[in-house]
Amino acid sequence: MSGTGPRHPHPVDARQGDGLRFGYGTNGLTDLRLDDALDLLADLGYAGVGLTLDHMHLDPLAPDLASRTRHVARRLDRLGLTVTIETGARYVLDPRRKHGPSLLDPDPERRAERSRLLIRAVQVAADLGAHAVHCFSGITPAGTPDDVAWRRLADALGPVLDAASGAGVPLAVEPEPGHLLSSLADFHHLRHELADPDPKLLGLTLDIGHCQCLEPLPPADCVRAAAPWLRHVQIEDMRRGVHEHLPFGDGEIDFPPVLEALAAADYRGLTVVELPRHSHAGPELATRSIDFLRRAQAAAPAAATARPAPVSDPAPVPVSAEGGAP
Repeated sequence: MSGTGPRHPHPVDARQGDGLRFGYGTNGLTDLRLDDALDLLADLGYAGVGLTLDHMHLDPLAPDLASRTRHVARRLDRLGLTVTIETGARYVLDPRRKHGPSLLDPDPERRAERSRLLIRAVQVAADLGAHAVHCFSGITPAGTPDDVAWRRLADALGPVLDAASGAGVPLAVEPEPGHLLSSLADFHHLRHELADPDPKLLGLTLDIGHCQCLEPLPPADCVRAAAPWLRHVQIEDMRRGVHEHLPFGDGEIDFPPVLEALAAADYRGLTVVELPRHSHAGPELATRSIDFLRRAQAAAPAAATARPAPVSDPAPVPVSAEGGAP
């Protein structure tokens, strides 16, 4: 697509030692030009960026994507930032339907439109040296049986996985509250639908807030359970049963054990702050977030030695697909 040539991921950023690498999502900086957002994150000491392909930030559908991608690659290199490509833009394909069309759309051509966007994202990711391409399933259309929805999802992801394999960039599927694929258990269901592809090809985006929202296990235990498939991490605060992305300290999550679990899993990708509803205060929250994460990381060794026995609920908590969803 772009002809920029593959870009190799940066080595571990010296600003964060040999441990976790924190990033910030551009979907929480939509009031800034992309160059300005990247400058801000580098100045604050972030190691990377979760880059959402959208009309305001590296529009995947606008003309001359190759040239614009080369510009971003040069900028990332100059600033020493790594990158993960995210594909959760609300209206990039359909200006009237949030996240439409999805991989579950009843119309095969509409499903293919989403697949083509993901393939383009894989190509951009390869040219930027990204660690992974994030995606999610979408909401099951009304009246669609579960088995039909799962088959549509698997079929629509087939060509995307082929592209990811050719590019050497893993696809990282995110369990999203209210979607067909909403939990860690659902991720494993998808793996079986796809005949258990290599984890280096089909991996997982783990959103720490989503774990607090609906998973049976505490977030740190979710990290440990997901470790073999972990390719991308999103992080924010959240409350049980409420899908609302919150700044750190406004929810219920105990973060030092989460960061300790990520470090113990030898997770090498980015841990990206995900605050898509807070762009109006993006620069302030980016500053507060990196300070919070550094303090939580410093407290992580103590959390490892004083961690209580995990408490789990008998089943995931049902959550609406909308509400505070990105």
